Amino acid sequence: MTETTPDWFDTAFAGAPLMAILRGMGVERSVRLSETAWDLGIDSVEVPLQTEEDERALRAVVAAARERGKIVGAGTIITPAQVALAADAGAEYLVSPGLDPVVVRAAQEAGIPILPGVATPSEVQLAVSLGLTWLKAFPATWLGSGWFKHIRGPFPQVRFVATGGLDASNVEEYLAAGVRVAAVGSALEDASQLERLAAVLQARTGSAQ
Repeated sequence: MTETTPDWFDTAFAGAPLMAILRGMGVERSVRLSETAWDLGIDSVEVPLQTEEDERALRAVVAAARERGKIVGAGTIITPAQVALAADAGAEYLVSPGLDPVVVRAAQEAGIPILPGVATPSEVQLAVSLGLTWLKAFPATWLGSGWFKHIRGPFPQVRFVATGGLDASNVEEYLAAGVRVAAVGSALEDASQLERLAAVLQARTGSAQ
């Protein structure tokens, strides 16, 4: 197995401060929204893995991503068995709703970067002890943007991906609070939100399409 490095996500998320989460959208819709995200300038797409249909969607999105040189992650990974399933489907990284050291170790042993979910200082500290520097803060809008300003004090080395309730109306608030990446989902189907997300990308990277 290959070794993962702490800076894998630094490279993966270097191109844009946004990522897309396509939960339960089926095969065709997932592929279509992935292409929308890529065209917008969002490099990374996550497909949560909860049903057999989700697995088919993940495989389809992975195939489309390979043609465009993009990366795809598998989300809602809560068991070691799902780690193996996601790897077989071609996921390049994993995302969990919570922090389970057993799942983290399974991902590390498989050589796949993982973003476990955290919502408390204790969870952040445990994740750091497991060798992680990138974490998913969930649910972000429940935590509030102020949480990130406070948590950076004791954990300045940790980089956060904010997920849960984010769209074009509030992603800039979270990015301004120190979040490295903000995740959006249904906003990709709203033309007015696409324009606002493009503006965020343009302002922060200067490379939105």
